[in-house]
Amino acid sequence: MFKLRLREERGKTITDWLDSSHTFSFAQYFDPFNMGFSDLRVINDDILKPEGGFDFHSHANMEIISIVLNGELSHKDSSGGSEILKPGDIQVMSAGSGITHSEFNPSPTNYSRFFQIWILPNKKNLNPTYNTKHFPKNKMENKMKLIVSGNGKEGSLKIHQDAEIYRCFINSDITVSYDIPPNRKLWIQVANGAIEVGSHILESGDGISIIDERGYLDINGVDKESDFLLFNLRNLTL
Repeated sequence: MFKLRLREERGKTITDWLDSSHTFSFAQYFDPFNMGFSDLRVINDDILKPEGGFDFHSHANMEIISIVLNGELSHKDSSGGSEILKPGDIQVMSAGSGITHSEFNPSPTNYSRFFQIWILPNKKNLNPTYNTKHFPKNKMENKMKLIVSGNGKEGSLKIHQDAEIYRCFINSDITVSYDIPPNRKLWIQVANGAIEVGSHILESGDGISIIDERGYLDINGVDKESDFLLFNLRNLTL
């Protein structure tokens, strides 16, 4: 079963420095029919104006993944971590028992766009950890690359949950296939471009859930180049 979540259906938070689109309920945006998907709780598509950003704030018991799409993102946290993330960089922060951090666009002229993703952990009150890795684009062209997993396999960043995130840059008229594991749920989120999944066309910002499907899932490139994420999640019902 395929169910679309169109970009215009997402919630919004707009301030003088932030334009954020929420796939699932987040902050002041509440949708009882879109509270999350399996262990996936948040996909925020955040656009930061020049020198805008999130001041120091705290999280606990959440696996937080940041994927920079355009521009740069300056990160600082209470563990002493401090760096500037660029496109291709993936940041994983296990908030555990509690961590404080800030995320800013360091550029005085350019906008920054990134995905902020939250996944529930499989254990509470773990020691907070932070890690970043750069994934070269050529390793993800017309093939899905595992970037986040529960065991760190294939060079992926590790989180505390039985979940996997794949990323792919796909060209038009190219098809990539994913063998759906038994008793799992999938979510696909498009970052840029357009793809075709199960006879549905998804454009930038669109998402789709895939439940009770088996066999190979074909994902077709529509635009000249498209960028999407695939989440492989436990078969849980909210």
